[in-house]
Amino acid sequence: MLNEFKKFISENNLVKPGDKILLAVSGGIDSMAMTHLFHKSGNEIGIAHCNFTLRASESDKDEEMVRKYAAEHNIPFYSTRFETKAYAKKNGLSVQMAARELRYTWFEEIRKENSYDTIAVAHNLNDNIETLLINLTRGTGITGLTGMKLLSNNIIRPLLFATRNDITDYCNKHLIIFREDRSNADTKYTRNKIRHLVIPVLKQINPSIETTLNETTQRFTGINEIVSEYISGLRAGISTEKAGLITFNISLLKNYLQNLTVIFELFKPFGISNVQLYDLIKVIEGKTGGLIITHSHRIIKNRKEIIISHLENENAVCYSIKNIQGFLKVPGIVSAVYRNKTDEFKISSDSSIACIDSEKISFPLLIRKWKSGDHFYPLGMKRMKKLSDYFIDNKYSKFDKENIFILESNGEIVWIIGDRIDNRYKITASTKKVLVIKA
Repeated sequence: MLNEFKKFISENNLVKPGDKILLAVSGGIDSMAMTHLFHKSGNEIGIAHCNFTLRASESDKDEEMVRKYAAEHNIPFYSTRFETKAYAKKNGLSVQMAARELRYTWFEEIRKENSYDTIAVAHNLNDNIETLLINLTRGTGITGLTGMKLLSNNIIRPLLFATRNDITDYCNKHLIIFREDRSNADTKYTRNKIRHLVIPVLKQINPSIETTLNETTQRFTGINEIVSEYISGLRAGISTEKAGLITFNISLLKNYLQNLTVIFELFKPFGISNVQLYDLIKVIEGKTGGLIITHSHRIIKNRKEIIISHLENENAVCYSIKNIQGFLKVPGIVSAVYRNKTDEFKISSDSSIACIDSEKISFPLLIRKWKSGDHFYPLGMKRMKKLSDYFIDNKYSKFDKENIFILESNGEIVWIIGDRIDNRYKITASTKKVLVIKA
């Protein structure tokens, strides 16, 4: 198995000469076999162990065994303890998802702090096909049928060539110590149901099910590459990206509404799920204002467009401007300068540039999101208008309204930033000094 291991990591370019590799070692059979293989291969390695404090003294015994192994083989050792259940409860996660989030975040911290090139995790061929079956059960696109990636960001999976039986035989042959996590036998977990209940039935139908499904994931990987290239080209042809917003042309998008696979793949990068796919179709075909919120994005219909943006912190954003230099600390403000109002001075017609009578404002100024009840006197008008009505009249999309900022002085709106100033702050014949702000 050692030769197969060396060949696998070499052919797939997982480890380059001189690489430092941080091994994620739980103490279980897979990670201990991986550690032995790397050590025998002569690679420069370190061991990282997470104690999730989920199994009382058993978790501590795992940590002690891995620590002892590292010391005996003169391998750098890093360990940490997590209050996993508390973290899961606080963040609304399952215990398994919490443990995953905690360990990968910590692994990356250790990797950076100690100059390791990659992090090796001990997923094997059986883990890979279990992932395929889990994805099929939950519903997935083509990418979900490709199984685990050999290399993903800084994570490598050097044991994906080996079955669980291969690893067991290797550990028995080389007398490698390991600890068994009893929870691996508990079928209340989805993966264990697949492992202990589903795959044995599939083996009755096809005794070579591991090999067959592994070959299937490889074929789907090739298909996924073809599809991804097609979808990327299609997405580029019917959508545009500007100022962090992605806009789909609905008239072009409608040509593909009958093909749910194409729609799913087009919107998959924005967090759309199988469950939300039909709702997305309704939004595309429905009225302006239709909205879907995924785990990562907001998708909304605005007339003839579908507009997508990243979910942002919904807390109010507010900037206090104590002097003219303070404008430059505000994201989106390009410049702010004073100009004397001479005969040569011209008021810009560009809505991204505000020309304000500087004597009519007083610091500190405030830049904030608009709120319900806000009103102002639009430039050229003597009657007050609610911002909400102004937005409707000027065909603001929901995204536009959510992302607009206003400049305020003494509780009065001076400028809808990037759009229109208040008539009370305009340049007049008596103006001597002008504050020119460019957004």
